[in-house]
Amino acid sequence: MNKKSYQNACEGSTRYLITGGAGFIGSHLAGHLLDENSRVIAIDDLSTGSVENIRHILNNPRFQFVRADIMNENVLDRLASESDTIIHLAAAVGVKLIVGKPVHTIETNIMGTEVVLKTALRYGCRILIASTSEVYGKGSRIPFEENDDVLLGPTTKSRWAYAASKMVDEFLGLAYHSEFGVNMTAMRFFNTIGTRQTGQYGMVVPTFVRQALRNEPLTVYGDGSQSRCFCDVRDVIRAVTVLSKLDNPGGTVVNIGSREEISINDLARMVIKICNSKSDINYISYDKAYAPGFEDMQRRVPDIRRVKDLIGWEPRYSLEQTLVAIRDHEAEKLASGNL
Repeated sequence: MNKKSYQNACEGSTRYLITGGAGFIGSHLAGHLLDENSRVIAIDDLSTGSVENIRHILNNPRFQFVRADIMNENVLDRLASESDTIIHLAAAVGVKLIVGKPVHTIETNIMGTEVVLKTALRYGCRILIASTSEVYGKGSRIPFEENDDVLLGPTTKSRWAYAASKMVDEFLGLAYHSEFGVNMTAMRFFNTIGTRQTGQYGMVVPTFVRQALRNEPLTVYGDGSQSRCFCDVRDVIRAVTVLSKLDNPGGTVVNIGSREEISINDLARMVIKICNSKSDINYISYDKAYAPGFEDMQRRVPDIRRVKDLIGWEPRYSLEQTLVAIRDHEAEKLASGNL
């Protein structure tokens, strides 16, 4: 769509800029906002995102896709000047990418967020920054509450670079709010899953489902006793959307996640059952999967009282419902030869 047609279609509607808008969460969010008659610009360099994720909305007159890096300040400046709210999702994601490319992780997450915050300040945009449960590090107090103290591993373990970089993102956002009055909200996502998520960078659920549909062994890292709370992307984008419209000055950090905790062993068994698969389970040490001395968090359970108090949000989809949706989506791709 050309720029003039896009602007004409968007007059009078809420204007969003989504960084990482062709990614897993970004593409779902873009579609949801369009359904609410907002206008959406998505910027993505397609390093981990995909045009396929947004193909179904490319012809929407209120949607514009720009393929560019958020570090391209000229492009970002132009897009922000046409926006009211920036939802900053662009980041280095996935354990494999984080361990394999630590420089990319640090530069993308910290420098990219700094550029976006400067641009939000310039044009008076509200900004929501995607953070992560990783910032809780080795915390043992369950559930994780936003004001908990944080314990990270040593700097010699690149695995902790991601957590540290997202903490700096939060510090930056809160500093821009405190010093310049930027309306900023940091959202700590807890293991978001759903259709369109790739297993390319170590995401466990799409990997399990694809292995199960092929009757291949499911690969579990470590002993499988580690537990997580998986939240449906449809629930997550609902929370993000409401937070983006909240009538407050910002400066808030909120957990967004499910309280339904499950071990990776039980997750593997559930996926095998839902997929009616003949798969076995294979165990791989963290050293072989990632790097010698890799450290993982045993449990991640969010305290969601703050986001519930702010916007009345709670997850609606159970883990089983989400896994069935992913199974159906991946089975369709497998049948068409696209998996």
